[in-house]
Amino acid sequence: MLTIWGRKTSSNVQAVMWCIGELELAFSRIDVGHKFGGNDTPEFLAMNPNGTVPVLQDGDGEPIWETGAILRYLANRYAKAPFWPSKLESRTQIDKWTEWAKINIAAGFTVPIFWQVVRTPPNDRSEAAIKRGIDALGKKLDIAEARLASHAYLAGDEFTLADIQFAHVLFRYFDIEIDRPQHPSLRRYYDRMTERPAFQEHVMVSYEDLRVT
Repeated sequence: MLTIWGRKTSSNVQAVMWCIGELELAFSRIDVGHKFGGNDTPEFLAMNPNGTVPVLQDGDGEPIWETGAILRYLANRYAKAPFWPSKLESRTQIDKWTEWAKINIAAGFTVPIFWQVVRTPPNDRSEAAIKRGIDALGKKLDIAEARLASHAYLAGDEFTLADIQFAHVLFRYFDIEIDRPQHPSLRRYYDRMTERPAFQEHVMVSYEDLRVT
């Protein structure tokens, strides 16, 4: 049994939970962080000294923190090809796009755009900063657009771990009120993600509790 500490409105928790859902693993999730608190207790800090979510424990194993590390653990332990191939060369190609998505897409959207639009009081928002964030992210999404124009998924023609790390932010990206650049292949790809039951359950989650008005 997997135990996950982290609120369902955390995008990093959503990535982990989506992966768990796709792999059809049994789990128990404990709400921690934001309005639930609990991430500054001695017990939690003993698991993760950073005080951040998610944290995953597999049975009686040592707790794991950092979303990317958790995703790779789940893939290495429980997944098979094509989601996470055993052959190093093939796996590394997927890992390349997984890391790219984390560094460029998740990081480029969450704080520069989502936090500004949703988690910042209206009087404190900077429209110029939001536009800069959208423009910068748009250039990275141009790369994804080119990939998705000729491939069904980010790392190729099969659903892989790279799609988990990439697409878990797309629900919020397409849902919030911003002026997005046109990426038709990306939009078609996102629409297909919304048809996946695990995506619907773990990623298409209301973020109204996070909104600052």
